[in-house]
Amino acid sequence: MNTDTDQKLWNRDFVAVCLSSFFLFMTFYILAVTLPIFVTDTLHGGQQQIGLVMTVFIISTVILRPLTGKWMDEWNRKKIISFALALFMICTAMYPFIHQYAILLGVRFLHGIGFGMATTAAGAVAIDLVPDRRKGEGIGYFSLFMSLAMVVGPFLGLTIMQSHNNALLFGICIVFSVLSLLFGLSLRIPQRVVLSSVKPEKGWRKFVEPRSIPISLAGSVLAFSYGAITTFLSVYAKANGLESYASYFFMVFALMIVISRPFTGKWFDRSGPNGLVYPGVILFTAGMIALSLTSSPVPFLVAGGMLGLGFGAMLPSFQTIAIQAAPAHRRGLATGTYFLLFDTGYGIGSYVLGVVASKTNYHTMYLVAGIVVACSALLYYGLHHRKSSVALKPSPAATMK
Repeated sequence: MNTDTDQKLWNRDFVAVCLSSFFLFMTFYILAVTLPIFVTDTLHGGQQQIGLVMTVFIISTVILRPLTGKWMDEWNRKKIISFALALFMICTAMYPFIHQYAILLGVRFLHGIGFGMATTAAGAVAIDLVPDRRKGEGIGYFSLFMSLAMVVGPFLGLTIMQSHNNALLFGICIVFSVLSLLFGLSLRIPQRVVLSSVKPEKGWRKFVEPRSIPISLAGSVLAFSYGAITTFLSVYAKANGLESYASYFFMVFALMIVISRPFTGKWFDRSGPNGLVYPGVILFTAGMIALSLTSSPVPFLVAGGMLGLGFGAMLPSFQTIAIQAAPAHRRGLATGTYFLLFDTGYGIGSYVLGVVASKTNYHTMYLVAGIVVACSALLYYGLHHRKSSVALKPSPAATMK
């Protein structure tokens, strides 16, 4: 078995888990932007019913996050990820046969279970496949595949929906979910050493990793504001006469993540997270404020670039810290804990900021989102930076020697 020093980052299994995650998120993002149109045009539903379709999905996803993290640390991980991806594929294959809103809600609930399990399991497997000395870089590249799907998925889905061809739309989703399953089945997952000397946790600690909660709270604040981008940007762009630039906004957003990812990952491994997190908060906050003030194409796209750089610096940094805070035998739980709080922040943010927009306007909403994400710097300092600095500070006895 390879040691950490002779392991390569881009081995066959790491590529497979990255591609499996990519096609998983491609399916998710295609459906995320097209199901609202499907609900209104095909099922003749209203605005409230559109929101419920996503809410049901998020609820089941959030419920399964901590459970899957626990199972990944205790059971056969290959069987878990295979079951999750198979369930996700089966649910995807059901969409062409849905003609009633109630059935759609049921499928969405099951689909959320498969998605929550699969994303948590894939994240835990990717972490184990990355050498310890390259954790920041490896997790950064892994999350990059999700970022690429975030751009390509909506663009592809909305392009297909312009032709009103639901059969083609759902057919492509089925193909992507099958590819995700096939890459998942090809994984050779390292056997985890079970430590008999480790005392099993009791109560809620069986489902959540306490050491990962502090930094995950900072991640949830980021997700709170990030929800304003994915949920409301197209509507905001249309209201400002920038509808034709909305897809380019997401392309610039993702391009900045892609360009910066090789540098940010290596920076994390060599110099630690502080030099990434604080500039990331500044860039993301400035991008939100710029977005709240923009009414022309160039500032609109510049704001997208600033947001992409900030998001690309913070997201993998927070996730890596959450994983490194936990002992090796609880990394699956750490992954589940991080995404549990991230998804929760995303869901709450989408709802609360939507209320803010309805009571004021979208300009005010993005300004509020920028102020909120600025608070993540305070959370990061209080919950991680300050404590880690104290832990690294030598004791008086040590300095006297």
